[in-house]
Amino acid sequence: MLFVSLLLVSLASVNCRIFPEIQDDFEGKNWALIVAGSNGWDNYRHQADVCHAYQILHRNGIPDKQIVVMMYDDIANNEENKRPGVIINHPAGDDVYHGVPKDYNGEDVTPKNFLNILQGKKSAMAGIGSGKVIESGPNDNVFVYFTDHGAPGLIAFPSEELHAKDLITALNSMYNAKQYAKLVFYLEACESGSMFKDLSSTINIYATSAANGKESSYACYFDKTLEVYLGDLYSVKWMEDSDTENLGKESLHKQYKIVRTETNLSHVQEFGDMKMSKCKVGDFQGDEAKPLNPLPFAPLNAIPSPEVPMAILYHKLEKASSLEEMQKIRHKIEDMKRLNGNIHKTIETIVSQSVKSEEDADRIMQAETKDITDWNCYKQATTKFSKQCYTLGQHDYAMTLMGVLVNLCEEPIETSIVLQTIDKVCKLETNKV
Repeated sequence: MLFVSLLLVSLASVNCRIFPEIQDDFEGKNWALIVAGSNGWDNYRHQADVCHAYQILHRNGIPDKQIVVMMYDDIANNEENKRPGVIINHPAGDDVYHGVPKDYNGEDVTPKNFLNILQGKKSAMAGIGSGKVIESGPNDNVFVYFTDHGAPGLIAFPSEELHAKDLITALNSMYNAKQYAKLVFYLEACESGSMFKDLSSTINIYATSAANGKESSYACYFDKTLEVYLGDLYSVKWMEDSDTENLGKESLHKQYKIVRTETNLSHVQEFGDMKMSKCKVGDFQGDEAKPLNPLPFAPLNAIPSPEVPMAILYHKLEKASSLEEMQKIRHKIEDMKRLNGNIHKTIETIVSQSVKSEEDADRIMQAETKDITDWNCYKQATTKFSKQCYTLGQHDYAMTLMGVLVNLCEEPIETSIVLQTIDKVCKLETNKV
């Protein structure tokens, strides 16, 4: 009896698909939801990341009916794409766009749809996109990968934002409804660690993020021909590892350590159930494919994600072949600087009109971002700012200033005053784009 008990404990420690106990008739499935939350040519890298992630999952045996892909799909055939119909995630990489399911594109890429898909709400997605959702059950494993821009306590979609509280609520609901055995979540975004601050360690979820809650994530692989960044540092590191490792043997913890070491410009974090880090990567990404040969070395040229739009313009300026072309690019650079200045001025005005003194306003503007405790104020403030002032998913620089709204909401100020001030200031804003 002792031998049998030890054997069961041993099996439970290596077979992470089994939940809540060893089952001889286990028939669990792998499900995956992969999302690029941005649009626009400058954000090429996010859709490239997602397409690459799809190729890994597909190659490793997860059927398309169990993979849901959300991406705007405006990159492959973008007028700026010098390789029409092709997306790459490495300067020497193959096309990763071929075969990618077009489940949810364009205006269907929203936080509401994301949460409905994740929670398996099929009726809510009827008539939208492919209608596919994560139909996982208590014996199934779920893998979620999201890449886009972020700010404290939120990640961006093209026209709206998903807040940490809403994500954690959805994950808790899935656990209570026994919608998975184990769930793994990889998140690429600035301040991405702030999304998992309240993730429980008791609901069979293991998450990693590209950065901690107060720093940028990094874009990488600038391509001189396409004149755009092809990937994000954390993302390409986990995917290039998944390409070249035996996923049936590599543990989540080993992949995490590799990615943490090689993502050397931000602090990769892990959250949730640390015991799950002993599970095999293949339990979530599939494990049927043979490892690929490593891609040839390419310089990362990594830069903070919010600096990408301006950096692309400066690269184009260096490459310009005529005075006329140089002047057009310089005008775009000046327009972007002017826009960023207007965004900063708007935030300054909101703060100064919400508090009683200039000293308080300066302190709030200059202080390091505080931990979020007043989630109600912060969610309402960022939502109103995004709708009334500058859409966060369209303005990288605005995302970098959301820490100021955190600080403002942590002041002893009524939420209604903050919201009224945002409304008033942005109605007067004449430079909104």
